[in-house]
Amino acid sequence: MGIAMSELKQKKLYIKTWGCQMNVYDSRRMSDILSPLGYTATETPEDADMVILNTCHIREKATDKVFSEIGRLRDIKEDRAAEGKKTLIAVAGCVAQAEGEFIMERAKAVDLVFGPQAYHELPEMIVKATGQRIVNTDLGVDTKFDTLPQESLNHGPAAFLSVQEGCDKFCTFCVVPYTRGAEYSRPVEQVLNEAKKLAASGAIEITLLGQNVNAYHGEGKDGKTWGLGRLIEEIAKIDEIKRIRYTTSHPVDMEEELAYAHRDIPKLMPYLHLPVQSGSNKVLKAMNRKHTAESYLETLSQFKKHRPDIAFSSDFIVGFPGETEEDFEATLACVKQVGYQSAYSFKYSARPGTPAAAMQAAIVREEIKQERLERLQAVLNEQFLAFNQRVVNTLQPVLFERKSDKSGQLQGRTPYNQLVSVPANDRLIGQIMDVKINHASPTALRGTLELLEVAE
Repeated sequence: MGIAMSELKQKKLYIKTWGCQMNVYDSRRMSDILSPLGYTATETPEDADMVILNTCHIREKATDKVFSEIGRLRDIKEDRAAEGKKTLIAVAGCVAQAEGEFIMERAKAVDLVFGPQAYHELPEMIVKATGQRIVNTDLGVDTKFDTLPQESLNHGPAAFLSVQEGCDKFCTFCVVPYTRGAEYSRPVEQVLNEAKKLAASGAIEITLLGQNVNAYHGEGKDGKTWGLGRLIEEIAKIDEIKRIRYTTSHPVDMEEELAYAHRDIPKLMPYLHLPVQSGSNKVLKAMNRKHTAESYLETLSQFKKHRPDIAFSSDFIVGFPGETEEDFEATLACVKQVGYQSAYSFKYSARPGTPAAAMQAAIVREEIKQERLERLQAVLNEQFLAFNQRVVNTLQPVLFERKSDKSGQLQGRTPYNQLVSVPANDRLIGQIMDVKINHASPTALRGTLELLEVAE
């Protein structure tokens, strides 16, 4: 369905994004799709002609937060309507996919609800929304990437590139297989073309994204199936790209080819985010993770063998139904054996429709979950600080990505994904500079430029 020229007047678009880096990527691509329709970004919903809430279903009380935001937007919509201005309100992402009809029933101010695999149809949905409310939760991911427009230029020096979507693992706590659909890998040529466009528009670091990014098995230029390691090898041939990262991986999909890539490809950063979730095999089985604590540790050992300086990150769920003190102690033992650079840790909270939500008889009391989470985070924070302190008084190559909230400072990341704040001129954004690290906290570093005078 076409868009009339009269519809192309200048309009304002406000997108609020929750959740993972994939959602950040999706939000930017939605902005790209709407740009030809005359939409430009605004920082506040009060002057927006269209508001999109790009939601995440992973965090606790995700749906409640969405409805709270819709309530605020409803008031804005009514105020603008009194001034003769129209406001479209859309709910996108994983909450929309899981609870689209419920959102439409409960929130009359919402005009569109669409899942993460349907946003490429936004122009048509907007046209239809002039006369009706729209729900689109199609899971046709194989068609989405074929119709997306060229990547915008507002990604900065570090850009995200989605190469894989969906999940076939069906962990009992997780909604992703139901909200993102089955695993799908983009063809190699399509990924490379987007990587080259990102590089041509100023990106020097690319992070490859996927719900299970290391499950990537795309059709290669040679007609063969390529794994993630082979794809990274090809992306590394793009001269403008200086750094490559990838996230998030699943332990059962780790292949030695990827460990070889860390050994052989200098542009591939020495950092691996590999969620274990628990150190207890009993809990891992109840989670349907399909790996054991022992196999997880063996995988990390293999990567360490090929890239001795590699840094590890993970995800942890505390208080999963049936978790005993012995199970939790196994998680602490796993943490102490690895030594993490960073990690995400959460108390278990049930997601409607998942198998774990039905495990009511084995539920762990809230106060026990909280106490265990605090103990886990105390150990993790000690490890984060120890890791960061190891680079104090060393030179680290830092890619400056953005201005800091603190005036006169820039922020960037080391190869190990450590956040660094440095007094520096804005002209250094997009450059990799040697930084002398002089202070470390568990979550960040501070440093100074080794070369105080930089040629204009």
